[in-house]
Amino acid sequence: MAGLATRSRPGRFSTGRGSGGVGLVSPGQVAIMMIPLTDPRRGRVMLRKQLLAAGYDDKAIARRVKGGEWVKIRHGAYTEAATWNALDEAGRHALAARAVVAQSRTKVVVSHVSGLPFLGAPTWGIDLDLVHVTREDGKAGRSEGGVRQHRGGIIAGDVVECDGLRVMDATRLALETTLVANVEAGVCVVSHLLHASMTTMEQLRARYELMQHWPDSLGTDLVLRLSDHRFESVGECRTYYLCFHEGLPMPQPQYEIRDETGRVVARVDFAWPELGVFLEFDGKVKYEKLLKDGQRASDVVWAEKRREEMICRLTGWRCIRISWADLADPARTAAKIRQALAGRAA
Repeated sequence: MAGLATRSRPGRFSTGRGSGGVGLVSPGQVAIMMIPLTDPRRGRVMLRKQLLAAGYDDKAIARRVKGGEWVKIRHGAYTEAATWNALDEAGRHALAARAVVAQSRTKVVVSHVSGLPFLGAPTWGIDLDLVHVTREDGKAGRSEGGVRQHRGGIIAGDVVECDGLRVMDATRLALETTLVANVEAGVCVVSHLLHASMTTMEQLRARYELMQHWPDSLGTDLVLRLSDHRFESVGECRTYYLCFHEGLPMPQPQYEIRDETGRVVARVDFAWPELGVFLEFDGKVKYEKLLKDGQRASDVVWAEKRREEMICRLTGWRCIRISWADLADPARTAAKIRQALAGRAA
């Protein structure tokens, strides 16, 4: 198992403050003030009570929904269909979280996995059916109507304002995710937030000390031990987790390759230097990042092939490449990696 990944650099989290409300003109030309919005990708929420106050009735609202102009987010909350159709699952969940906060009868903070879309964190492998919020009054929460309320104690520094909403900060969201997601998904989230400098391992460990008696926190320590700020994608996180789960020797992430003069000429996703093997995760996002203006996908693939040949020539190592399809069959992929490692060791 890898050691703890630590950095002395403090986490940076730029909080956004909502601009003025966004108005919707009703049949009576009365402006409805929407929830403050700074990121148009996350859309606007129209509450039924606001629409009724502006002159709509339930039949008019129903006509807008049936006609495809509006979409019902949840009971009593709507948004424009064009906005909804342009959002991915995480974006739609963020919009639902906005609606929940707007409709809540008590002060709540967007928490757990529901805060991840506001930080741009990955939601791979995470169930987004429920909107998670934490009550600020410390009273016992409940789960109903697609909302799960939590009671966890909130301390100074836990909450930030993000796009006009009160959201748990990156450190707490990372830890809360481990309470409701599996270890593999937790590693993806925590590693992303570490890589983005939104938190540090020191901050996570310090906050975790205050949460160890929370329900469902038994897996949190394992997630922290497997997470690493050097992972650059969900694919890399899942590859590392696969090695752990399948009992493979743990590789070194982002291993530097040097030429004859000692100059760093490349970095590989993972390496087993003592066994003479390196591994590259081939994902669509990775190749899109490498694609320059005027280049075709085939140009990137060819350049990557030449890069692999250079690394093999300099090191004498063997390269393993895996993709998303390989991650879907961890046992077979682990056997492939184990065979490669055994072959070089022999």
